Amino acid sequence: MAAEAEVLDELHRLRARVPQLTGALAASVDGLVLAQDTPGVEPEGLAALTAAALGVAVRMADATRQGDFRELLVRGEYGYVATYAAGPSVVLTLLAGDRANVGRLHLEGRRSGTRIGALVEAAAVEAQPTTAARLPAKPAVPRTRTARTARTTTEPTGESR
Repeated sequence: MAAEAEVLDELHRLRARVPQLTGALAASVDGLVLAQDTPGVEPEGLAALTAAALGVAVRMADATRQGDFRELLVRGEYGYVATYAAGPSVVLTLLAGDRANVGRLHLEGRRSGTRIGALVEAAAVEAQPTTAARLPAKPAVPRTRTARTARTTTEPTGESR
């Protein structure tokens, strides 16, 4: 996808804005890595786990009638894992240390998710094959009808031959 380099740039900018981030990953909702900056963490495994967690989070939000999935936050002993919707087909997963400011994490994660979603959507639109412009149809030739001749029927006269 053409947006991969731009998405990776956004991940780098995000990590620069939030120094407590230890990793950032953009993946498709089915668990394929789009771009990653996750030193020390295997990105394919993280993307697969993100897809699994996303599936559960979407079902939980739906079952409790909370609307569409927006974000998921997991707090562990050593830090946070936050996942944000980034358009209809991509999720952003952030890893942060235990001293991270969660408000700042959410603020920057939501903004980056929106940017990444827009980048991926724009690339998808550009990647769609353009349909060749249709040539104008030939001008319709006016149709004329030939005059009909009256039908004649011969009625049996009752005479036999």
